[in-house]
Amino acid sequence: MKDIFKAGDVKQYRKVVQTSDVAAFHGEVVHPVCSTFTLAREMEWTTRQFVIDLRDADEEGVGTYISIEHKSPAFVGEEIIFTGRIEQLSGHELICSCDAHVGTRLIATGRTGQKILKKEKIEKLFNPVSR
Repeated sequence: MKDIFKAGDVKQYRKVVQTSDVAAFHGEVVHPVCSTFTLAREMEWTTRQFVIDLRDADEEGVGTYISIEHKSPAFVGEEIIFTGRIEQLSGHELICSCDAHVGTRLIATGRTGQKILKKEKIEKLFNPVSR
């Protein structure tokens, strides 16, 4: 794993809300706004950008947790700017905070946890025969 980041470093990601991102379950739209699920997925993607840069060729990231607090709606067609910040990088564990804004409006805040492990170890963990 590369030693290239420190606490406070930032990555950003932008996403325009699509109709496929709205709050819906089993084909039924609950609210025509960006879902909490979509926000969580995009927060994890935002903070994964650190993992992509940190990992060596024989390593990969594994998500360990995500928490999110949905604050206000983001409407179809609006651009959400996700900002991920490293809170802690300890050993092979990366903890990040993330916020999502449309303009100056805060849409959500959250935290993610990821570990960077050898691909070989991940393959063993995810192989049902080796459990």
